Amino acid sequence: MDVGWNFRREHLRPQQRSHYVITDGGDQPNVVPSEASVWYYFREVDYPHIAEMFEIGNTMAQGAAMMTGTTMSSRILGQAWPGHFNKSVAELTYANIQSVGLPAWSEADQILAKGIQREVKSPPAGLTSKIGELKPAISEPQGGASDDIGDISWNVPTVTLRYPSNIPGLPGHHWANAVSMATPIAHKGVTAGAKVQAMTILDLLLRPEKVTEAWEYFRNVQTKDQKYIPFIGPNDKPATHLNSDTLARYRPEMRKYYFDPTKYKTYLEQLGIKYPTVRQPEK
Repeated sequence: MDVGWNFRREHLRPQQRSHYVITDGGDQPNVVPSEASVWYYFREVDYPHIAEMFEIGNTMAQGAAMMTGTTMSSRILGQAWPGHFNKSVAELTYANIQSVGLPAWSEADQILAKGIQREVKSPPAGLTSKIGELKPAISEPQGGASDDIGDISWNVPTVTLRYPSNIPGLPGHHWANAVSMATPIAHKGVTAGAKVQAMTILDLLLRPEKVTEAWEYFRNVQTKDQKYIPFIGPNDKPATHLNSDTLARYRPEMRKYYFDPTKYKTYLEQLGIKYPTVRQPEK
């Protein structure tokens, strides 16, 4: 199947992303395994194209089984619809972002941010100093992250709030993105973002016309031509087994790093770290 899929990539849209890992390829060399398994991610920008890739994958797996005189079965481990977020609630949230403003970054915050940016060879621009614009929806999206908040967004009016609480310009899925979580940078950003959330919730509670606007957009624009169709069926059980061994192995080691607010004011104090800690420049 993997060989076939790699040839099939030549005929897939540039917007698609497909990833796989062989989770069980046998236990000994020079012996054809009686069983084997592979895990695929199919990613696209809308439901019809995801469904199309899913069918192609099933056909590919069935063809591989026929080619080798074997049988195959499949199981869906998870899904994440591309998010479609509510225009009316987004505008309401953005107004509250402008009211709250950005966190007041200290000199120490900026020193750490620029130090980490240099460490990963990113321009040392420091922390965000300007609120970004609320941009219109992208008519032809080319990609994006996968998160089950997308499924929620197709069932109720939804928005996501991304407040500056991390160091910008860092590569995704990288250790550098975890550095600021123990620092005032994250605390300031989360606190400011929580204020925006609270203000937006109050607006929705006290201004019923805004709730009406949100549902009008959801029903008459977002879901007018596309309804939510889940991939996961009643026989697709949660894949809780995937990380059970890893969690059992590392949880005892993690406990020593749990924050103890009865003894320390900050997590940095508990770790014995003087803020900000950066690599000394080479002379």
